[in-house]
Amino acid sequence: MVRISGIEIPEAKKTKIALTYIYGIGDKLALEVLEKANVDPEKRVKTLSNEEVSRLQKELSSVSTEGALKKIVTENIKRLRQIASYRGERHTMGLPSRGQRTRSNARTKRGKRATVGAMKKDLLQKQEASQKSKAAGK
Repeated sequence: MVRISGIEIPEAKKTKIALTYIYGIGDKLALEVLEKANVDPEKRVKTLSNEEVSRLQKELSSVSTEGALKKIVTENIKRLRQIASYRGERHTMGLPSRGQRTRSNARTKRGKRATVGAMKKDLLQKQEASQKSKAAGK
């Protein structure tokens, strides 16, 4: 496995695809980095020479990726919360912060759907069962 920016990228994939496995690098940035490092984007990772890998690492050192980028993102969210902006409040409440609708969607952010009627029904059944067991025990 080839290790770039602390991440082992898959050897069987083309370089332009393999670089996207690094957090903070998408398709466009991967192509830009490969162009600057003078590496063929269609070349498989396992066929890269040590010189090409070192050129890639040198180019990627100028781009913030992985831990540094995650730290920047968390600091930005923390700042939004601190200044009590609308987006910061949405982050605090765990809701979408970019204007998406939440009435019918946003299940990932809001969590599993709580059905009110079923909850009451379950509670009633449990209460009845516990009362029956108490009555049978007396």
